[in-house]
Amino acid sequence: MAQGKIKNKSKLGFNVKTIFFTILAIFFILSAVSSYSDYEQTKYPQKSISTILSDVKKGKVKKLEITDSEIQVTYKNKSVVKTQKEANADIFTMLKNAGIDPLSVEIENKNMSQFGFWANVLVNIVPTILMVAFFVFLFRQARGAQDSIFSFGQSKAKRFQKGKSRTTFDDVAGIKEAKEELQEVVDFLKHPEKYKKIGARTPKGVLLVGPAGCGKTLLAKAIAGEANVAFFSIAGSEFMEMLVGIGAARVRDLFKNAKQSAPSIIFIDEIDAIGRTRSMSLVGGHDEREQTLNQILVEMDGFEPTARVVVVGATNRGDLLDSALLRPGRFDRRIVVNYPDLEEREAILKLHSKGKPFDSTVRWEKTAKRTVGFSGADLENMLNEAAILAARQAHTTINADDIEEAAAKVKLGPEKKRIQTDDDKKITAYHEAGHAIVTYFLPHMDPVHRISIVARGMALGYTLIPPRKDIIHETRTKLLEQIMSMLGGRAAEELIFKEITTGAANDFNQATSVARAMVTEYGMSSLGPINFGDANDVTNWRQYREETQLSQNTLSQIDNEVRTIILDAYKKTQILLQKNKKKLDEVARVLLEKENLDQEAFEEIMKPKKK
Repeated sequence: MAQGKIKNKSKLGFNVKTIFFTILAIFFILSAVSSYSDYEQTKYPQKSISTILSDVKKGKVKKLEITDSEIQVTYKNKSVVKTQKEANADIFTMLKNAGIDPLSVEIENKNMSQFGFWANVLVNIVPTILMVAFFVFLFRQARGAQDSIFSFGQSKAKRFQKGKSRTTFDDVAGIKEAKEELQEVVDFLKHPEKYKKIGARTPKGVLLVGPAGCGKTLLAKAIAGEANVAFFSIAGSEFMEMLVGIGAARVRDLFKNAKQSAPSIIFIDEIDAIGRTRSMSLVGGHDEREQTLNQILVEMDGFEPTARVVVVGATNRGDLLDSALLRPGRFDRRIVVNYPDLEEREAILKLHSKGKPFDSTVRWEKTAKRTVGFSGADLENMLNEAAILAARQAHTTINADDIEEAAAKVKLGPEKKRIQTDDDKKITAYHEAGHAIVTYFLPHMDPVHRISIVARGMALGYTLIPPRKDIIHETRTKLLEQIMSMLGGRAAEELIFKEITTGAANDFNQATSVARAMVTEYGMSSLGPINFGDANDVTNWRQYREETQLSQNTLSQIDNEVRTIILDAYKKTQILLQKNKKKLDEVARVLLEKENLDQEAFEEIMKPKKK
């Protein structure tokens, strides 16, 4: 895509700077030459012209070098002196008048008059030119500063020319529902008459809501590419400025330019930066962000039916947006762009695999099952990391092991070869084996995909348990089993070493979050089906006020319920590991030997031994 025209002001400013510094360099060079010339004049001793003529007559002089009014004399003993003569005096005449044969000495004339003329001109003119250029430079800088002040109110949106966008819906894999909704917007921009005839009102705005990396920005570019219209792209934070009223002025200028280029699309990324609910602050007063939001509301509601300008907004936090912004007539459509499901992940992988060589070990269906919870950006990054890894190892193709390592790197970070003591390795091995053993014997848990005691990120080891399929509803039994799986590491440490360590802190954090959500949000406790709100996530003042309405007795009951869930799960986990201590020892022993265990090797260990 080609951006709009570049302003000539910066280019002109660059030329003035170049000329200024070029002339300055010439001035310094001439100063150096002048200094060198003065040095040359004082380098050799001076003698009178009469003494020189006398020496020539006596045959002591080998060569005379005449330069205007100066004569450089070279004696036969190789000594050099200088003397002065009148500029118009002829050396041959002077020799004849002194009774000296001009042929008795070597004479060389050096015509420096032209050089001297230009040197004098430059030395006299250059300071004047430098002074003029310096003031011109200052005037241009002052004018540029003045122009920048008056350009504060101009929109900073990047404009992509009509017909230059090469991104289409074919470049966006998955999210079929979103593409179908947006296809109608494209059809309206292409064929508005079809909708006018039947009396349909054109959509003025489309809001894309979803997690980061799921394709919201890519979808907006695809709309512009499909509709073949002008595309204005800007981030929500770019409207804000230090000066009051600048955001609103930029909104006016953006919509003015879009209307002049209609049909067109305005894409506002991270629109929650300016579109948050008004009057959320506990402190009153003027808010520049509110002025900017008010101007957007006015501009969107002031669209004429024939304007043919569509606003596309994207945000990760649709729940924070102002209700006036979301009402019909402004953002008519709200499209959720969520994490891709199994089929969509497979389509995304195939799309990003183009141009990369993969061998026969790669199975896209298996990779798609392995990458539950990956966004489209995660999948693209994973394949890129796999290609980098294969190139680093001098492979000609990318294999399944490269993809597996890349997937772990994207989610957990690169491997860290930390120097650990044997005791640390043993604790880590039993900790991760505890997670895996508990998970294996719980009927509703997904299979263990990989166990490792190689440090990644902040973790000394990890146990990967990706879901076998995309699950929408979680049951109470499944949530309790998840808590047991998280507590398996601490239970194994206490069982084997009769001691506890700090390595389970993150496990406790996750287990407590699940247990608290069961009590306060899902109604899965003895307190009944009541939503008490999430006390750990205070995002706005309304939620803060609601939470303060809970009595101390209720808060105490919530804490007791959370404690009960955690402690009951921990006791069951201890009993399960005690029954399978031999398997725990065997898995830990293999981990200490190999450092990594995949699903097949782990399940082979867990199979009952034939007698």
